[in-house]
Amino acid sequence: MTRDWGPWLVGGGLLLLGCGLLAWTGALSWLGKLPGDIRVTSGTTRIYIPITSMLLVSLVLNVILWLLLSVFRR
Repeated sequence: MTRDWGPWLVGGGLLLLGCGLLAWTGALSWLGKLPGDIRVTSGTTRIYIPITSMLLVSLVLNVILWLLLSVFRR
């Protein structure tokens, strides 16, 4: 592994730590309860399909990745 990977690994670890802290404190409790997330309950069977939540997460991650790549390409 080269020295170039070090800052990326530290940054990724800090990002995961931040996401974990947000989830632990309940700041992301609205995620998964958005309109468009499908929940079906029938007896003892539960089906949950978080379509809107995953689209939102994908959009946010794509914007962050685009910003990072545009900054580091210069």
